[in-house]
Amino acid sequence: MSLWAIGNLLLLIVIVPVLVALLNRVLDALERIRGAASDTLAGGVALIGELHNTPELLVKTDVAIKEVANGAVRYAGPVSKLLG
Repeated sequence: MSLWAIGNLLLLIVIVPVLVALLNRVLDALERIRGAASDTLAGGVALIGELHNTPELLVKTDVAIKEVANGAVRYAGPVSKLLG
């Protein structure tokens, strides 16, 4: 048996099955990534539907911030007199 025949036999018996096994592992990981990406996209699309009332919520937040700021100013005046 020649050296080339031994090399070809080794290639067919050892190397090709190892490469096929590695390719299967890569493809399995790719399918899991594809599934996770699909779930993420579906969640993002569902989240977009919940954002339609954001401008009204921002207005409420601005009002709350102004009320807190006014309360803080009213509180700081007497405290500064007590400490000052």
